[in-house]
Amino acid sequence: MSHQYNPSVESMPAAQLQALQQDQLRQLVPHLYQAVPVYKHKFDQAGIDPFALQSLADLAQLPFTTKDDLRAAYPYAMFSAPTRDIVRVHASSGTTGSISVVGYTTKDIANWAECVARAIVAAGGTADDFLHVAYGYGLFTGGLGLHYGAELMGACVIPISGGNTKRQIQFLRDLMSTGGLACTPSYALLLAEEAAAQGVDLAALPLRFGIFGAEPWSENMRSQIEAQLGIDAYDIYGLSEIMGPGVAFECQAKDGLHINEDQFYVEVVDRETGECVQDGQYGELVFTTLAKQGSALLRYNTHDISRIVPGVCSCGRTHKRIERITGRSDDMIIVRGVNVYPSQIEQVLLGFTDRLAPQYQVVLTREAAMDAMEVRVELSPNFDFDEISALERLSIEVRTAIASVLSVSVKLSIVEPYSIARTEGKAVRLVDRRTAE
Repeated sequence: MSHQYNPSVESMPAAQLQALQQDQLRQLVPHLYQAVPVYKHKFDQAGIDPFALQSLADLAQLPFTTKDDLRAAYPYAMFSAPTRDIVRVHASSGTTGSISVVGYTTKDIANWAECVARAIVAAGGTADDFLHVAYGYGLFTGGLGLHYGAELMGACVIPISGGNTKRQIQFLRDLMSTGGLACTPSYALLLAEEAAAQGVDLAALPLRFGIFGAEPWSENMRSQIEAQLGIDAYDIYGLSEIMGPGVAFECQAKDGLHINEDQFYVEVVDRETGECVQDGQYGELVFTTLAKQGSALLRYNTHDISRIVPGVCSCGRTHKRIERITGRSDDMIIVRGVNVYPSQIEQVLLGFTDRLAPQYQVVLTREAAMDAMEVRVELSPNFDFDEISALERLSIEVRTAIASVLSVSVKLSIVEPYSIARTEGKAVRLVDRRTAE
């Protein structure tokens, strides 16, 4: 029962939690039918009576909500509360005309802060800590999400946001008495790289934990971050459409991410059929916001690939766990008929950290009417460039390892250190040049 912000909820008996979810759902569905024209149309078109829903199992009969629904409703047509009750809006990333806007009431902000507070406490954070928040602030939910959660559980926030990496190192060195770091996992590695360039040993600083999200990352990347920063690294999951960071989080067991089930109901569905799969099987995550007021959603298909982790966690929490996100179904690359996720490539490359740096890009091109994939990865700065034969052996090893995992051969380019562009937000891992050719 240790490291819980709200034990009465986080360790609520399963039967009580299920009864709570069922009551929330019975209130939510009729409300959305009456308050949101999009849902009234969906239900009427499918011939579904929203007042007849009796159980959580009945939810599977309802249609999905999609990103296209949110984009078509831009800006406020999907709001489920009057605009006078909306105290904040956030927006998902996208080009002009394809942004989805999310509204929050005062209660939504409070619930969100508690969800994130649970995540920080689960990572070992206390009211005596500082939290260095290097997620971006603004319409992106990362910065403010971690900010409000940290303040709620009593920590001192350093709201540095993204960018100005040299100053980030200074603040980590000078302002951090004890505590944690919150940013994207790729930016954590960039901070480690900049610290090394300045001669600062981050592992010698009083950082104890890190809370990383907003992009998929592998176990190998966790190992890299923990080794280079001298911290325990924890995953946090969320999306702007649902709430922001804090939908799910890792505890100190690091055996899946606990969903805040008093706030969200999760399903895992087969990508092809849309049918729910058994716990333990992979599929697309679908969320229903049980307690959201401003922009409540029914069965929102995230297209994030994961699975429910079977069994009960050793930490004492009763809320279901999902496995870390392996990628998005709509980010899947098909190369010569084989399904490929960038996260699979990352897992392979990070197995060569003695000779390769954790910086890579997957470049898609079209050659003779066929898709081609090039993997560009940097050499470690410690690699001896005079050893040409060693470089050739490394190239063979990496190509063989990638081919064994993907079941398809790819072009591999091992490039000089620091030659792949860095980013201070989400890493640009996939570069698609097919449409330009």
